[in-house]
Amino acid sequence: MRHQERDWASWMKAAHAGDAASYRRLLEALTPFLRAVVRRRGASLGLDAADVEDVVQETLLAIHLKRGSWDSRQPVGPWVAAIARNKVIDAMRRRGRRINVPIEDFLETLPAPEPEGELSSREAERLIDVLKGRQHEVVKSITIDGDDIRGTAERLHMSEGAVRVALHRGLAALSAAYRSFRE
Repeated sequence: MRHQERDWASWMKAAHAGDAASYRRLLEALTPFLRAVVRRRGASLGLDAADVEDVVQETLLAIHLKRGSWDSRQPVGPWVAAIARNKVIDAMRRRGRRINVPIEDFLETLPAPEPEGELSSREAERLIDVLKGRQHEVVKSITIDGDDIRGTAERLHMSEGAVRVALHRGLAALSAAYRSFRE
């Protein structure tokens, strides 16, 4: 642990100096540590695996946002663990006293939603034409052509993250356009 702490502190100091590779190394090294801390703290509180991953992601984001508050004279591990502990508490507060029941237990008693009228291919084309530029290309590539994120990113010379953002924004715009189209 002592060697690990030295590495973390070294990478954090380098990240403060602007070294993006060290910062990436730090976050990658902290992730398994965070997962263990959150799993251990959340086990007694009933956090499931999905909740644990959500808290780990929130903690990584908090580390990113609060990295300037780390005191370089102090070890990184306890600072990170304190942030994780606070994020577990936040998750439990948001969750409240919720009981998760599998929906499969109630499938026979739940009414099926009424199917909405399907769009004709002409209506779908008109709707997708609402999107312009990269959003149009990304949404068409993934939803109509059936390409995956990586293939779309390579073909359009974009990062996978940029493709995901364009897809998300494009689908949100389509949703809004569809609602106004149906009104």
